[in-house]
Amino acid sequence: MERRLTTILAADVVGYSRLMGEDEGGTMLLLKARRKEVLEPLLAKHRGRVFKLMGDGVFVEFGSAVSAVECAIEVQAAMAAANAAASDGKAIWLRIGINLGDVMVEGGDLYGDGVNLAARLQEVAEPGGISLSAKVHAEIARKLDLGFEDLGGRALKNIVEPIHIYRLKPGDGAAAPRADAPQGAVKPAIVVLPFTNMSGDTEQDFFADGLTEDIITELSRFKELLVISRNSAFKYKGQAVNIGAVARDLGVQYVIEGSVRKAGNRVRVTAQLIDAERDRHIWAERYDRELADIFAIQDELTSAIVAVLPGRVEAATRDRAARKPTENMAAYECALAGKLLHHRSNRADNVEALRQIERAIALDPNYAHAHAWRACILGQAWVNGWSDVTREAARETIAAELRIAQSLDDNDSDVHRIFAALHLAFDDHEKSVYHQARALSLNPNDDLIVVQQGEILTWLGQPDEGIDWIKKAMRLNPYHPERFWGHLGRAYFVARRHAEAIDALRRITAPDPGHLALLAACHAELGNGAAAAEHRQALLKRAPEFSIEDHLATQHYKRAEDRERHRASLVKAELPLARAKPGA
Repeated sequence: MERRLTTILAADVVGYSRLMGEDEGGTMLLLKARRKEVLEPLLAKHRGRVFKLMGDGVFVEFGSAVSAVECAIEVQAAMAAANAAASDGKAIWLRIGINLGDVMVEGGDLYGDGVNLAARLQEVAEPGGISLSAKVHAEIARKLDLGFEDLGGRALKNIVEPIHIYRLKPGDGAAAPRADAPQGAVKPAIVVLPFTNMSGDTEQDFFADGLTEDIITELSRFKELLVISRNSAFKYKGQAVNIGAVARDLGVQYVIEGSVRKAGNRVRVTAQLIDAERDRHIWAERYDRELADIFAIQDELTSAIVAVLPGRVEAATRDRAARKPTENMAAYECALAGKLLHHRSNRADNVEALRQIERAIALDPNYAHAHAWRACILGQAWVNGWSDVTREAARETIAAELRIAQSLDDNDSDVHRIFAALHLAFDDHEKSVYHQARALSLNPNDDLIVVQQGEILTWLGQPDEGIDWIKKAMRLNPYHPERFWGHLGRAYFVARRHAEAIDALRRITAPDPGHLALLAACHAELGNGAAAAEHRQALLKRAPEFSIEDHLATQHYKRAEDRERHRASLVKAELPLARAKPGA
């Protein structure tokens, strides 16, 4: 196959899916007009050849890096001028990436890393902006009087090595986008440095390296993290590293480092997460284990470390976002804010969570994770009676949002987790189990997926297994939400372990009516009438309209006997069977 060195320009329309969703016909006409009036004349002027054309993007070959950059500058300037004259919502923004590299030629098409890298450079460009590889920058730096921003090495999707990127400054070819120009979701990037073998036994290197590799693999399951590849991370093996320099070289914000020390039949592993930008430790932990089975220990330690890290990174990233004006927050940061508010589980925070997640989607319409969480937040509102929509309308709205998320990324474990929760809410246990199994296979270390496995098993009539999964989720995330205690209390109740259920439910600082009903029922089963009456009174003061029939309608038992036993316990606690009539 013929090969040649050439310059590739990749351009893509920002927010294409949103534009098509709002006005498919109008968007197509507008794109055709911009292509004919702006793109084609400028490509002809600078001798660029289109070798691939999609609905929302184009790949162009140039014989000169200078010509490619000059053309990109004129294209962005012309698009900015056209946008300035456009009415709201009718602006077309482009991202442009330019790379100089070796390509394979087949007929009129080009393939290979040279093309792929141009596409990835386009993805990290700002709307109206231009990103260049270091090779392009080296070719044009002394030939064109332009201002550049050196972004350093960046990890790019499906590119093994970090890529040194330059960005044209606004006014030097990159148009300054309007405030409402869509922004892409920016994920936090993290590198796991090879764990240091402190044992003095070179044979233990395999354990330290295996642990590092497993952590990299398992962290990569979390879609909200950009994890540097093993090949890049292991370049630092055996070196005394400067954390700030490593972070700059790899384009990451967070660094994980650790050590392994073996003594006799025990092994000690330490791990720490560092915010490289602020040069401070976010989290550190030490693990001591007996070396009965070194591979089992490796799996256990990997799971323990990986389960904590994403939550700590989220918390650190929220802290970063809090130091910025809200209007400057990227789509990822809006999604983080929405998720945090959702976990607070009250009406006001649910409303604000929905606003934040919808802003994330507006900034990046192709953000699958945000679409999945919009469904989750809408589901929370419906389940808790915070919205006025009907049961079927709620189901269709939530399902439609999840279908969008699934079409964008069927391998996002959160999409399947939320699908499982949706089907459970509507008592479709078979579909719930299917999506839950898919979520668990995609990310077995996500505490929200693991705790939901325990919930679903409880509803299926397998509470003892459910208890084990819920406890595992609590071990995975020592910083777990308080609601995990509610799930554990329910599982103990269904397993008829009433004293343990009470102990779990007491851990909830602000019990809701459902928790109070369970506490009353557990005390009644244990023959403690005074405690049952105390919780019954607290419940009816909080929710005077409470009735056993209404409450059971919100429970998702698959087995009739589990539902009937729950009813009998509530009756024993002397809770009202039916809702009191007005004036009664």
